[in-house]
Amino acid sequence: MSDWIYAVILGIVEGVTEFIPVSSTGHLLLTKTLLGLPDGFWDTFTVLIQLGAILAVVALYFGKLWKVLIGLPTSAEARAFAISVLIAFIPGAIAGLALHDVIKTVLFESPRLICWSLIIGGVVLLALDRWSPAPRESDAMTLTWKTSLVVGLFQTLALIPGVSRSGATIVGSMLMRVEKRAAAEFSFFLAIPTMAGAFAVDLYKNKDALSMDQAGVIAVGFAVSFVVGFVVVRTLVDFVGRHGFAPFAWWRIVVGVGGLVALGVVGR
Repeated sequence: MSDWIYAVILGIVEGVTEFIPVSSTGHLLLTKTLLGLPDGFWDTFTVLIQLGAILAVVALYFGKLWKVLIGLPTSAEARAFAISVLIAFIPGAIAGLALHDVIKTVLFESPRLICWSLIIGGVVLLALDRWSPAPRESDAMTLTWKTSLVVGLFQTLALIPGVSRSGATIVGSMLMRVEKRAAAEFSFFLAIPTMAGAFAVDLYKNKDALSMDQAGVIAVGFAVSFVVGFVVVRTLVDFVGRHGFAPFAWWRIVVGVGGLVALGVVGR
C-alpha cells in the first residue's frame, strides 16, 4: 500500500479513538505495528494528526469557546472556566515536557505495554461505570478548581500509551463525582490545550527530520482525523448519556487481548 492509504487508515483510527476512552495513541501505535510501518516518521505522524481531531472540538464548541474568550475581561464565569482548564492542563504539560524523550523512545516501543494498559483500563472503566459515586457536578463549564486539579493529575497517566487521555480524565472526573456527560465534555475541552501542546512540542523536536515531501501525507491524515473526529464528538455525549462507558471498556479489553494474541503473548 502507498503512504497515502496508510495516512487515511491512521487518520480514521485517530478520529474514531481520540475522544472515546479507548486510547487513540495505543490504537495508532498498534495499527502502525500491524501495518508494518517503520519507526521515526510514522511515530511523529501519529502525534501530528491528533491536532486535526482537536480542531473538530473547536469547530463543534466554537460558540461556547468564543463566548468564554470574549467574556474573559468581564465575566467571572468565563474566567473561572478558563482557569479550571488551565489547572487541569498544567500537570500533564509539566510531565509531558519532562518525560517526552522517555515516552517516545521507550514507552512508544512497547506494544505489549499498550495491550496490557488497554485491558487494565477497560476493567477500571467497567467497575467505575457500575459503581461510580453519585454525581454532584453536572456542568463541564463550572467544575471546581479542586476537581480540575484531580482531573489534570489523572491525565498524566495517559503519558503511558494505552491508558487513554480521555479515559484517564473521565475516570478522574467521575471519581470526583462529575456526571458522565459532563465528564466527557470536560475531557473535550481539556484536549484542546493538551493536544495542541503535544503537537507543538513534537513538531519542534522533529522539525529537522520532516520534509516538504511528507507534508501532503500529513495533511491527508490531518484532514481525515478532523472529519471523523467531528462526527464522533457530535454523537459521543448523547451516546454516553444513554449507554455509559461500558461499551468502550469492552472495546478496550477485546483490542488488548487481540493485540496480545497477535503478538504471541497469550498462551505462552
